Amino acid sequence: MAKSVNKVILVGNLGKDPEVKFTPSGTPVAKFSLATNERYKDKSGEWQDRTEWHNIVAWQRLAEIIGEYVKKGSKVYIEGRLQTSSWEDKQSGEKKYRTEIVASDLVLLGGRGEGGGDFEGRSSRGANSSFDQRSPQTEEHAQAEITDEDIPF
Repeated sequence: MAKSVNKVILVGNLGKDPEVKFTPSGTPVAKFSLATNERYKDKSGEWQDRTEWHNIVAWQRLAEIIGEYVKKGSKVYIEGRLQTSSWEDKQSGEKKYRTEIVASDLVLLGGRGEGGGDFEGRSSRGANSSFDQRSPQTEEHAQAEITDEDIPF
């Protein structure tokens, strides 16, 4: 079978605070909506804005990081894959579909005070990240405890 690719890259802003829940087995899962914007000229030459909303889901450590650092308005870079699920509506019996992006990587793009959490430009490579994403309390504290061995790349 020929190789195929299912990869999504988005840069946008959260429409509301992420919702973090846990599966019965204790696995964290975060869900949120991400807005991307497009600006174009219509037939009459006027500028128009179009917003597209994307449903994002993240699992395990990435879900925990999102719950801790990401909030409504945060500007983020997301990498992931498209996944569509289907089910039958209990009332109408109709088949329903939902397409979402399953996130594998997240980078916070906004700095402090810009809706980007407590740190700028840090990346988390999905659930395999062993890097503690919590920001230090003070600059002096950060310099005293973080060494080259702490950096995951």
